Amino acid sequence: MNKILYAVISILTFTSCADTFNIAGSSNVSTLDGQKLYLKVYKGSTLKKIDSCDVVHGQFQFQGAIDSVRIANIFLDENVGLPVVLEGGDIVVMIDNTQESVTGTPLNDKLSDFRQKFTQLMNQSNDLVHKHDQAIMNGSDMSAVNAKLAAEDEVINQRTDKLVTNFVVDNFDNVLGPYVFINTCMSRYDVPMLDAWIEDIMSKATEKFKNNPQVKAYYEAAQQNQNIMNGMQDAPRHEPSAVVAPPADGPTPNQLASPK
Repeated sequence: MNKILYAVISILTFTSCADTFNIAGSSNVSTLDGQKLYLKVYKGSTLKKIDSCDVVHGQFQFQGAIDSVRIANIFLDENVGLPVVLEGGDIVVMIDNTQESVTGTPLNDKLSDFRQKFTQLMNQSNDLVHKHDQAIMNGSDMSAVNAKLAAEDEVINQRTDKLVTNFVVDNFDNVLGPYVFINTCMSRYDVPMLDAWIEDIMSKATEKFKNNPQVKAYYEAAQQNQNIMNGMQDAPRHEPSAVVAPPADGPTPNQLASPK
C-alpha cells in the first residue's frame, strides 16, 4: 500500500512541476516546404535536439514538456536559430519573406517586441550608409553630410543602448535578461571582456541574474582577462574553457530558408 501511495505522490509531483508547450508555426516561404526543422536547447555546453518536424504546406509544429522555462532555437540544418522561449501555453511562430515573429505567451511576446524594435534601429543604422553613398552620387557637400549623419548615428546608438539596457534590467529575473545580455556581450568581443556597459549592468543586477550560470561564467572570465591585461594576474598555462553563448539572435526568413 505504501509503495502504491509513494508512486502516486511521485507522479503527482512530477506532473505539477512539469509544464507543456505547443509551438504552431506557419510560413509562406516556399523554399521551407518539405524541409526538416529542429528544436534545440543548450544542456550545459552542448546543443541538444529536443524535437523535430517537417514543414508541410507551410505548417509545422513542436510540442513537449518542460520542468523550467528556457530559451530554445528553431534550426534548419546548421543555419542560425530562431529564438523561442519554451514556456507553458500555445506559442505561435510566423515566418514570411521579410520577417518572423514568435508570440502567444508572455515571455515570447516580450522577446518578439524587443527584437522588432531592435531590428528597426539596426535598419535605421544601415540606412545611414545608403544616405552617405547617395550624397556622394549627388555631389553634396560631404563635410555637412558627414556631420549630419554622425549626429543621426549618435541618436540611434543612444536609443539602441537604452532599449537593450532597459530590457536586460527589466528581465533580470527571467530567462530573457541573461539571454540578451550574453548575446550583446559576445557580439562586442571575441573573448569575454569588461566595459562600462557590462559593469553598469552588473552593478544593478539582482543576485539571481549574477548567479545565472552563463552570466557568472562570462563575468568571471572577463574579470580574469582584465586582470591579465592589467598585469595583476598571470595568463593560465592552458586556455580556459570558452563561454558558451546562445546562438546569435534571429536569422532573417531568407537565411532560415536558404539551402546549404
